[in-house]
Amino acid sequence: MQTLLKSRSVLQVWDRAVLLYVVCFVQSLTVYNCHWFEGKIEDTAQSFGSVRRANRTNTARRAKAVSCSSTLSSTNQLDRDTRKARKSIWESNMNRFKTSKFKNTTPKVAKKEGWINNVHAGSFSCQGRHITASSNLVAFNTDQAGGGMVGLTSVSPSDGQWRVTQISCHSDLVTDMDFSPFDECLLATCSGDETVKLWRLCDPEQEQPSSPELTLQSGQGRLELVHFHPTSSGLLVVATAKSPLIWDTSRQDAPLAALEQHSDQLQSLSWKQDGSLLASSSKDKMLRVFDPRAQLTPVQSAKSLQSNKDSRILWAKDDFLLTTGFDMMRTREVRLWDSRKLSSSVSSLSLGTSSGMLVPLFDDDTGLLMLAGIGDTAVDCFEVSTAEPFLTQVSHCLTDASTRGIAMVPKLALDVISCEVVRVLQLTDSCIVPISYQVPRKSSGQEFHDDLYPDTVGTTPAMSAAEWWKGGNKQVDKVSLHPDKRPKPAAKQMPVKKELPRGGSKEDQPHGCSTSSSPLSTPSSTAAPSRSPSSTSGLSSGFLPSPSQSVKTIQNMLGPTSKFRHIQGAVMHRDKHITNIRNLNLTTPGESDGFCVNRQRVAVPLAIAGGQIAVFERSGPGRQPDTALPTIQNSVNVVDFSWDPFDTHRLAVAGDDAKIRIWQVPEGGLKETLTQPKLILQGHTEKIYSIKFHPLASGVLVSSSYDLTVRLWNLESGEQVKILTGHQDQVFGMAWSPDGKLLATVCKDGKVRIYDPRKSAAPVQEGPGPEGHRGARVVWVCDGKYLLVSGFDSRSERVLYLFSADSLSSGPIANAALNVSPSTLIPFYDPDTSVVILSGKGDTRVYIYELVPEDPYFIECSSFNSPEPHKGLAFLPKTECNVRDVEIAVGLMLTKTTIEPVAFRVPRVKKEFFQDDVYPDTAVWWEPALTASAWLSGSNGQHKKLSLKPKDMTPVSEAPKEAPVRKYLPSSVYLEEKTDEQKKEELLSAMVSKLGNMDDPLPQESFEGVDDEEWDD
Repeated sequence: MQTLLKSRSVLQVWDRAVLLYVVCFVQSLTVYNCHWFEGKIEDTAQSFGSVRRANRTNTARRAKAVSCSSTLSSTNQLDRDTRKARKSIWESNMNRFKTSKFKNTTPKVAKKEGWINNVHAGSFSCQGRHITASSNLVAFNTDQAGGGMVGLTSVSPSDGQWRVTQISCHSDLVTDMDFSPFDECLLATCSGDETVKLWRLCDPEQEQPSSPELTLQSGQGRLELVHFHPTSSGLLVVATAKSPLIWDTSRQDAPLAALEQHSDQLQSLSWKQDGSLLASSSKDKMLRVFDPRAQLTPVQSAKSLQSNKDSRILWAKDDFLLTTGFDMMRTREVRLWDSRKLSSSVSSLSLGTSSGMLVPLFDDDTGLLMLAGIGDTAVDCFEVSTAEPFLTQVSHCLTDASTRGIAMVPKLALDVISCEVVRVLQLTDSCIVPISYQVPRKSSGQEFHDDLYPDTVGTTPAMSAAEWWKGGNKQVDKVSLHPDKRPKPAAKQMPVKKELPRGGSKEDQPHGCSTSSSPLSTPSSTAAPSRSPSSTSGLSSGFLPSPSQSVKTIQNMLGPTSKFRHIQGAVMHRDKHITNIRNLNLTTPGESDGFCVNRQRVAVPLAIAGGQIAVFERSGPGRQPDTALPTIQNSVNVVDFSWDPFDTHRLAVAGDDAKIRIWQVPEGGLKETLTQPKLILQGHTEKIYSIKFHPLASGVLVSSSYDLTVRLWNLESGEQVKILTGHQDQVFGMAWSPDGKLLATVCKDGKVRIYDPRKSAAPVQEGPGPEGHRGARVVWVCDGKYLLVSGFDSRSERVLYLFSADSLSSGPIANAALNVSPSTLIPFYDPDTSVVILSGKGDTRVYIYELVPEDPYFIECSSFNSPEPHKGLAFLPKTECNVRDVEIAVGLMLTKTTIEPVAFRVPRVKKEFFQDDVYPDTAVWWEPALTASAWLSGSNGQHKKLSLKPKDMTPVSEAPKEAPVRKYLPSSVYLEEKTDEQKKEELLSAMVSKLGNMDDPLPQESFEGVDDEEWDD
């Protein structure tokens, strides 16, 4: 007992000594005005209070032990426990006073001239990232093509000028994207179209690949997330709505593993830094940790999140996980978890109430955590540690615009000499804002600071996907960030454009722009075929080639050219626009062009009950009144409509009630609402797809329907005259041949058919059409000898197919792949120039090709880009073109609220002459060649021709030939030898001319003096 009392007195004396030390410490801090430490000392005092309470408890336990006749050894064990607890609390509190080298890290928002502009960021609902970055490139979501396009720009352009380009990646919304940690040009994207695509990208100023390097088909619905593995090459984790899939890209047929399904929406995924574990968060409030190589079920899981709202998860230091989400009060919070015990968090932090999700970014080298809320105008920086305090705020950065997404630039792209430790890119609606985090140092900008930059993870994979799957745990070698010790990047080679050999498939094309070796691509060397002297246009014979031979040789070297290759599209002046159009119906079926035009008026559908159509006179452009306009009330929803090419007042409208109504617009336009059509055509049993007027015979109309028939109508008698059969599915498009004898159709059953309606109800020819089933259009080209079909391939990529009208069964003779987009390309073909202009609803780009009846068939010309997505593009007769400005086509572009004319011009030098090589005599297709009854009885006809040449213009072919003007003096003038006297005379003359004439009066001699009387006072 005496020993017990003695130990108790010793403990009391020690406690008093410690408290006395604390009091003295507080007094010394007060003298130096260090108020910040007061709160910390209070915490310390409270901690020692806890120690004293623990001492009293242990003393009681000792007394009880003695009373129970316990041994002295158990008492000593209690003493050791007390000392251990006291030491732990002391270390925990002393850790609060440790300082970090990153505590003064300062954010610096780039100036506006350093922002990346011309960005059209999309605000889409998806679980993935809206922006991601490699050491060289930045990829981000855009609002183009329904979110199926990805924007691309540079991290740090060499010339300081950022260039933004766009890539058509998917036919549906791009939900997530990720750059490979081992290849700065390899981007993985996933989409709602159930595919993952890997793209080999180039610098933004170069042409990007039109097709991916690899496509993975999950077949399990919409894909939400995609992440590269941090240590293995060619390994991905892809998330469906509820299940993560582990995928080896070298095995494209099926994933390596499909992990256990979550009970609700999977919200985020994160690989551990060593690549051994995978963590996930879900809408079911569960956190899961998977070891995919050991088992398909989680090795750790717990219902840890408090809300089922959006959440994010990522691995922090060591075995710690970090999550962002919402608590039960809808307050945004950050929590730190020990992955070995997910039942309770180690630390938590609340960041106020807001509806935007917190996006976390973590830098493992510095322990800095970046948090940006979607829709917020601030970025917070915290330091994460594995001991108290776990989360310490470093900075709070305010920005000018709200955040759509945020990405962290890899460490190898940082400016280490300026002490830049982190750089993030903030994606806003219209720009990308770089934010640099720098540690203030006196010698910043002069030397490398080793203490700020530990060796970081390199860019060489530690192992292959197969090695990792077999149990390998190799780690990526680390590299120094010191500028003198960094590994030098491999030299880039300029992309070489290779021609696709005839008969080859698109898969044979080289997809890449970069020659960097990747786990996904095997480098191959292609040797150019050597040319013998006998194959160089006669140069081996010892004689110079003739001019015609030289021209042919150059053309063979440069490829085919077109006089329209530099065609320019431009929106005309605003005074010709029709503006303030309200209640437009922008959801017309894909078989409809969206609106229709003729020389005098424009018809557009309205999103008003009763299938109403507004008619605007082209002679009266300008702002439309805010009040209601007189309309055509079709009484049912409009599916397609078309103006009669020979009567600018007659409009045919197809409704979803399987009827076609013929309306007559009065002279001068609509003055009152029309409710009674002139004629109603009935015969189809299902909803109608589309309608087309005959190009030569007046009063002949053709229609296609869901009843899988195509019907011919005679508007003169109001009767159905023919039913064409043979279609097995939906008819996507129809087109009359230029001579009006044949009708071509393209169908969803994958067939292209040609009918001779007056002879047979069955097709006279049939051949394979586009593989895709999203939609298609057909048009006759090259004097009716070929069919051009715009459709989709099996990968939902938009493709143009060219068929010979004489042999459909042999399939397309040529094709041209364009891009990936959900809308069908609607073609307009000009028979005078053989130029086809294509655009889809919702597109901003208008494609232009010249078609030739021989290889290469498609000659690409300059495209036109509209400032905003348009809802339709319809063209006017050739007589509406201004030949003085060399316009070859004039169209009307429909936007959300306006109708804008667009002119397509060919740049020419001698515009004062009529360009007769561009303007052959055009067909007068607005006048009928024969009547409906005559055509139905078997008669044929053709349009008259009309010259577009004004009377006061001379054809350029008849322009006088100008003698060539010598721009420079002959070489004999420069080579003539001059004597020394001549050189001396020239030098003196030059000097005198600079000094001026010595006989000229000086300027002051012309000044007037002061009168004498002015000197008198």
